[in-house]
Amino acid sequence: MSRDASQNHDENTGSEGASAALTEGSPARAEAIVAAIARDAARLLREPLAPGLYLVATPIGNLADITLRALAVLAAADTVYCEDTRHSAKLLQHFGLRPITRPFHEHNEDSERGRILENLAAGKRIAIVSDAGTPLISDPGFKLVRAACEAGHDVFSVPGASSVLCALSSSGLPTDAFFFGGFLPPKTAARRARLNVLKDYAATLIFFEAPQRVADSLADMAEMLGARDGVVARELTKLHEEAVRGPLPELATAMATRDLKGEVVIVVGPAIAATVSDDEIAKRLTVALETMSLKDAAKAVADALAVPKARVYNLGLKVKDDSR
Repeated sequence: MSRDASQNHDENTGSEGASAALTEGSPARAEAIVAAIARDAARLLREPLAPGLYLVATPIGNLADITLRALAVLAAADTVYCEDTRHSAKLLQHFGLRPITRPFHEHNEDSERGRILENLAAGKRIAIVSDAGTPLISDPGFKLVRAACEAGHDVFSVPGASSVLCALSSSGLPTDAFFFGGFLPPKTAARRARLNVLKDYAATLIFFEAPQRVADSLADMAEMLGARDGVVARELTKLHEEAVRGPLPELATAMATRDLKGEVVIVVGPAIAATVSDDEIAKRLTVALETMSLKDAAKAVADALAVPKARVYNLGLKVKDDSR
């Protein structure tokens, strides 16, 4: 098991640290970069912002990760809806932004949705931000986006930081297919039941977890998923960023003695490929074909067992012939 740590700027030193790093190189190069940033920022700020709903990604820790487009949208928006207005105020104040802010979270989403839709109908520019990262990822908002689309309003994604993709891309685990499972249930029985559903997924699994539950969740993962490779990523992009790698049983043992703090993302490698017999495929197909077409059943079984769809489809033809 390996443990990797990188010393990045934390949320209080982001842009200042980046400027200091630039000036350590060629002063002329630093001036050129700063001038280009200022030129692009000025252009974006001059451009009128179209009416609509803007989903604005914000840094997950390092303020230098904000995008110029995000700053321009937040500066021009008529209202910025925040998961926690006090938390977002730190980011806004850091960049000299003073928009009108309102809270938007799981407790008031239903009551605020109508107000936001009315403002959109009046041609307003509404921005949504979460405490950190990309809005709607394990946060409320999809009902609002759906309602806005149904009402004919434009919805714009302003991309940026995402702890899900940050953890996945640096994990060293397969990235061609992945499943984001959000937060696992806090109770052991429910958590194991959820992991049992996910155990056959032929994809890398990604979870958020509260620091005090990391050891218990890893122990359940080791029990339900086996000795797959995993990564515990903590405080991504911040000063104490850390990624601990190893088989799930070893990670569970290591985390049991740690007093973790901060945001945690757990990444787990996909199911270990196993030899799947024709009989096993046929059994699953028989059940699937009760409610699905052959095409859909073949895809569902192939995905679940991580076997070629063509093989499953051909067996499905035989299963259908035998059932006649």
